[in-house]
This record gives sequence, structure tokens and C-alpha cells, in this order.
Amino acid sequence: MKIRDILAAGKPTLSFEVFPPKTVDAYEPVARAACEIAKLKPAFMSVTYGAGGGTSRYTVDIADTIKGYGVTPLAHLTCVSSTREKVHQVLNELKSRGIENVLALRGDLPADGETPREYRYASQLIREIKESGDFCIGAACYPEGHVESANKSVDMDYLKEKVEAGCDFVTTQMFFDNSVLYSYLYRIREKGITVPVIAGIMPVTNAKQIKRITQMSGAYLPSRFLSLVDKFGDNPAAMKQAGIAYATEQIIDLVANGIKGIHVYSMNKPDVAAKIQENLSEILR
Repeated sequence: MKIRDILAAGKPTLSFEVFPPKTVDAYEPVARAACEIAKLKPAFMSVTYGAGGGTSRYTVDIADTIKGYGVTPLAHLTCVSSTREKVHQVLNELKSRGIENVLALRGDLPADGETPREYRYASQLIREIKESGDFCIGAACYPEGHVESANKSVDMDYLKEKVEAGCDFVTTQMFFDNSVLYSYLYRIREKGITVPVIAGIMPVTNAKQIKRITQMSGAYLPSRFLSLVDKFGDNPAAMKQAGIAYATEQIIDLVANGIKGIHVYSMNKPDVAAKIQENLSEILR
């Protein structure tokens, strides 16, 4: 099923994300985790993408496994380190497996400083996917601005380019203060961007995640959130419980304020996904 049709139904949706293994030895544990999350029957599940040959192949395999559980898969596809030949190879593989949904991303610039080859922007990839078959295409958006953008206005211009290129919906980068999202939605609607926006929520279940989150996304961490980390960061079980509770409260507030799509960055953790779903069992009915 296409995600645009799931969203068009107008009901609250809860979806989860998993990432593929980097090596063949790690494949089975990741596949098992994906299966356990799929058993929760979310609205859909996304599978991230690595530019390396093995990891990119596993993205398609994990997405296909999820599909086998009757759950709609969303396969990520990045382009900055890929050739057009590679992109079309992956798209053809997705077609052959009956996977209809692709999240089109630029991807991180190569760590070795190698300049982009055939793609520079996600909008280029979106156009390519649009011309390659009947895919439902998602894209990323950044309520606090992409870390590489000059300012938020420029970042919104890039988002508009993605929408004009043909994306059907967008998913936000993680945020920890809901007012950031509400302000962002107002501003993008003013720019004429009307595609569905799915809110991306990251349950922070250990203190070590914080440094990486701030480095990668530049997300604002409100004092209430930092207080949790200060109090429970040295107690893994308590931090996990507090992180799930914080994410749950974020989601409840979002739903209460009319946000329909919730995407949880569950990071291959079936227990975290299950607990959040349980916490929302009546709220998302």
C-alpha cells in the first residue's frame, strides 16, 4: 500500500524505523528485531539505507521481510555517493519485490571529502524516482533547519523544491520541543507547502545518544529534557524509562494538537517500540 493513501485516510498513524546491518554476521539479529516490530502492526515501517553495497542490499531485504508480515515498508534511498546506475539498480530491485514507497534523501557527504558525483540534492533524486515508476515518494524536512543550510528560510526553499519535484509527504528530523514543530508547520504552510508532514520522534533511552544527536542534527534540547538526562543518565534502566515517557508525552501533545502522522525512530529496539505503542493504545484509536 502507498503511504500517501494511508495518510489520506485522515486517521492518526504510528510508524517505526529500523536500520540494516553493516555486515552479514549482524543480519539475523537485525532481521529478528525488524520482525518483532512488524508484529506490532504499525501503519508502516521505514528501513534506512547505507551507501555501501552490502548495506544497501540489506535495506531491500529487510523491507521485503517487513512486507511479508503485512506491514507497508518504506525503503530509504540516498544519492550523494551513488551513481545513476546504482540508483536504478535499487529501484528495479524494489519494483521486483513489490515495494512501492521510497524515502528520497541526499545522504551525508562522504567523510573523505570526495565531492558528490551525479547528484547534489535530494530533489534531483525525487525527479529520477518519479520518472522511474509508480512509487510513493517521501522526503526529509528539518524543523530547526538543516545543519548545512545558511538559514531556515533557505532550508524551506529546498523543501519546496522537493515538493515541486514530486514528493508525496515529508518526515521531520527528530525534535524535542513540540513548539518547534508547530512554528515550522505554520511557516511552511505560508510558503505553500501542503503535503502531509509526519512528526519524527526519537526516544532517547541512553545518555550516550545525546552527544551524537546534537552533533548530527543540532536539535534544541529543552531544559526539561536535559533535567531527565542529568537525573537518570547514569542509571540505564531509569534513563530508558524516562526517555520512553518523554517521547510518549511528546506524541500525546502532538496528537492533541491535530498532528496525524507520528514516526518513531525506534532504532531496532522492539521493546521500545512496543512500550510506546502500549502507552498510546487508546490515544491512537
